[in-house]
Amino acid sequence: MERRFYPNENAEYREARDALTEAEDALRAQVETVAALRRALPLGGEVKEDYVFEERGCGGGVEKVRLGELFERGQNSLLLYGFMFGPKMERACPLCTSFLDSLNGAVPHISQRMSVAVCARSGIDRIAEFGASRGWTNLRLVSSANNTYQYDYLAEDKDQAQWPMANIFVRRDGKIHHYWGSELLFRPYPTGNTRHIDFMWPLWNVLDLTPEGRGSDWYPALEYEDAAS
Repeated sequence: MERRFYPNENAEYREARDALTEAEDALRAQVETVAALRRALPLGGEVKEDYVFEERGCGGGVEKVRLGELFERGQNSLLLYGFMFGPKMERACPLCTSFLDSLNGAVPHISQRMSVAVCARSGIDRIAEFGASRGWTNLRLVSSANNTYQYDYLAEDKDQAQWPMANIFVRRDGKIHHYWGSELLFRPYPTGNTRHIDFMWPLWNVLDLTPEGRGSDWYPALEYEDAAS
C-alpha cells in the first residue's frame, strides 16, 4: 500500500506512529486469537433450571418469561447481562448504565445474529421505569427478583451485593447450557475499573485514542451538568 503521511508531521512523529501501528497490528492479532479461544470453548454446564423472570408485556402488564423464552425465534445464543440495580440500591450503577446505553443502540444489529436481554434483582416496575428514563427501547429488561439466577451465575454474592456479570447461554439439542461469562471481573487489576467488558464498551476504547486517555479516576455518571450552565 502507498505510504501515507499527515500534513506537517515530522520524522519523530512518523517513527513513533509506525511503532504504534506495529503494536496495534499485534493487538489486533491477539484479539482474534482470544476470540478464537472463546469460540472453541466446549459447552458449559446445563442450566440449573429454566429460570422464571418477570417482564413488562406489550400491554403494560407484568408477564412471566422463562430463560428459554429469552432466545428469539431461530437463534441459539443469548447474552444475558446482570445489571447492578438491586432492591437495596438507591440508584442504578452508573457504569452498568453507561454500558447499557451503548448496548441499546447496538441491539438492532446484534439481534440479527443472537438474542440480548438484561436482568436485575429489583422489581420489574422499577427496572422498566429506569429503562424508560434512559430511552432503552431496544433492550429486553427482565427482573430476577423471584429466582436465584443472579447468584447462580455470579451476578450476586452471598451478601446480595450485585456484580456486573455478562453471560452467554447457548441452546443445543433442546437444552440450554452456559457458554461464557465475564470472569475477568474477578481477576485483580491495579485500578478500580476491571476492564472485564471493555471490548464490548465503546466509551473506554474511544477515550483511549486521546492523549488524556480514559483517566485514572474518571467514571461515567447517571447525569451530567449542562455544559452551558
